[in-house]
Amino acid sequence: QVQLVESGGGLVQAGGSLRLSCAASGPISSINDMGWYRQAPGKQRELVAGITNGGGTNYVDSVKGRFTISRDNSKNTVYLQMNSLKPEDTAVYYCNLKGRTFYFQTFNAWGQGTLVTVSS
Repeated sequence: QVQLVESGGGLVQAGGSLRLSCAASGPISSINDMGWYRQAPGKQRELVAGITNGGGTNYVDSVKGRFTISRDNSKNTVYLQMNSLKPEDTAVYYCNLKGRTFYFQTFNAWGQGTLVTVSS
């Protein structure tokens, strides 16, 4: 079973930075798309940033120029560097990985979520 472990959340003042990490383990043969989602209280979960196996990236408009997603395929890990944080970035952040196992099964795995709180 593929498992994801997130780290890096916490409390930061507005204008500060945080780096989230999400490491995958298990019978992973390949990982295609990696992404970070967030869910603020009372709001729907939204895609913040995504990165394909080829390195293509996409971002929600509200974080463009401030957040950077990257991946290390050798470590089955995806990162989210968050700079110039704003109070409206406060949310629980979830990583999501899609790929294939050694048993030729596809997987769509989610991290446990990490809380990011930005104080004004």
